[in-house]
Amino acid sequence: MRALVQRMLKSTQKGRNVSAYACYIASGVSGGHGAAWSTPPITLWLDGQPGAVGDELVAGSGICRITVLPGSPVVTIDGETQVTAWHELYDAPERFGVTFEQLSRVRVPFELYFGLSVQDARQIFYDRNVEGVPVAKNLAMSMDQRDIGTQIAHRIAETVKVEHGGKVVPLTKLVQNRKRQLTKTDPEVVTLSALRVLVVTALHGRAGLNLSSSTVHDADLPDGVDTEQAERELVPLLSQLIAGLFPHFAARDAVSAPAVLAGIGIAAHQATSWAATGTRLSSDELVRLLEPVRFEREARYWGGVAASANASGALNFGGGAKDSGGRVADAILGPDTDHGRRIRGW
Repeated sequence: MRALVQRMLKSTQKGRNVSAYACYIASGVSGGHGAAWSTPPITLWLDGQPGAVGDELVAGSGICRITVLPGSPVVTIDGETQVTAWHELYDAPERFGVTFEQLSRVRVPFELYFGLSVQDARQIFYDRNVEGVPVAKNLAMSMDQRDIGTQIAHRIAETVKVEHGGKVVPLTKLVQNRKRQLTKTDPEVVTLSALRVLVVTALHGRAGLNLSSSTVHDADLPDGVDTEQAERELVPLLSQLIAGLFPHFAARDAVSAPAVLAGIGIAAHQATSWAATGTRLSSDELVRLLEPVRFEREARYWGGVAASANASGALNFGGGAKDSGGRVADAILGPDTDHGRRIRGW
């Protein structure tokens, strides 16, 4: 019956997510997430009719008490990963650091459909899983207050004050939270995802390129570094850089491209106390390295470094941080290299 209205769980990404979902629920149940956690209602389908349907509990509400007979074929149409995660929790609560008593206090909301044909149940499965518009990754990341990269990016945007349009405003008013790319008509000067790339690469150096689209939690911080220290060092360091480079942001120059910000972040990593390799830099030395860089969006500076150029010289920064961030870092940190001289117009 389940196979008629559900997809396979075993050996799929959906199945691999079960234990992570169970850990999330366990942390919420035990207070680890505070009030900032939730699980959506589970959608169930009963093939046939319930044993009994009572009178409305509140007149006109449609809320009734129903009886489902033991052995009735009840199938999860939507929320099966959550259901399976609850099973894992109840099978071995100690594995997840919770107790049966804690679990028994949780009330799991659900909706139960009955009296529907298999075809109707399949259609509900389709509607719930396909008709909804997925949340854009950039928007979702801007909402994730547990991600350390997002936390610090927001702190920097709140800290930096810039003169724009004749007014002094916090940078946060000029950060695009909902999209991954700016258009010519956008009033913002940088996206949150690009600002987060700067933070993650400053935090991890080159290794941050592989974390630019992944959630960064406490366990992902460099050895010996906690969230407080990371914020204490990175917020003033990166705020100083952004404030100094703001005229280039306002002019929509290459500095707002994720690949360029990734390269700047890798260079900034050398000014952190936890940088383990490469030449250590002071914040002043870092600023001096960036001062002569030509951030104009021109092929003679950025073609082949952070972007590709077509026959007419138009630049495409579509490769992104992972593809080009390392080359930009090499050019910033190596002023005497071919790429280093190129981005400085020498």
